[in-house]
Amino acid sequence: MVMHKIRERDEQGISESIGFMLIFTLIIVGIGLVTLYGYPLLLEQQVNADTRIMEKNMIVIQNDIKSLTYKSVPYKETSLKIGGGMLTVYNTTANPTPSFIISDLNGPIAVFNPGQLQYESVSAQQVIAIENGAVITRPIYQPGSVMLAEPRWFSDTDPITSKTTTVIYLIGINSTDILSRTGVGTVQMQLQQDMTNYTEVSAPSNPIIVTYTPDPANDFSDAWRNYITISLNWVETAPNTYQLPTSDTLIIKKYDIMVKGL
Repeated sequence: MVMHKIRERDEQGISESIGFMLIFTLIIVGIGLVTLYGYPLLLEQQVNADTRIMEKNMIVIQNDIKSLTYKSVPYKETSLKIGGGMLTVYNTTANPTPSFIISDLNGPIAVFNPGQLQYESVSAQQVIAIENGAVITRPIYQPGSVMLAEPRWFSDTDPITSKTTTVIYLIGINSTDILSRTGVGTVQMQLQQDMTNYTEVSAPSNPIIVTYTPDPANDFSDAWRNYITISLNWVETAPNTYQLPTSDTLIIKKYDIMVKGL
């Protein structure tokens, strides 16, 4: 009788040990599965969320630039979270820098280096930039680019006089020093009133040509090509060279935005 009770207690102890081992094994397997599959997925979602947030932030900054230029607001600042990457100002004298050349049969009418406000995320392998008033994105290690928000260029024909006016805005991003920021920052911008130019060319010698030379390290050619040829319906006569529609008046408005801090 006594031996039987001792055997029962031993069997109960073995069952409890086996149950504990099973539960412990299930917990370890669960943690392993979460670490192996769940954690990378969470990181990827966080990287994607940071990129989407920065796309919206850059469009907000583009709207601030519109207020500085089109509405003549002297100063704007925007606080933002720069997650997963770095925001940097490349001013108009950075080398190399993209350029826009507007010319007619008599030669260049305007030569412009726009500079860039650029967000780069290595983890997302994505670049988002404001270049000449447009918000553009491209993959870091692959060709191609897409315009997220367009600048304000247009051609308009008066229905009464049938005369066409073409307007091109040139918006430069400048800074007195190299600026970059990660984490939480405030983009402080000011319009350089003394560097604002207005050029009107009546009866220009057609055809008028716009030539875009990209920064080789940040080639946004595809984005500009799609905007100019599809949205504006201008003609590409050679790679990155575009012919404007026949115009009676060409207006070029040039602005310079000084980034005071990030």
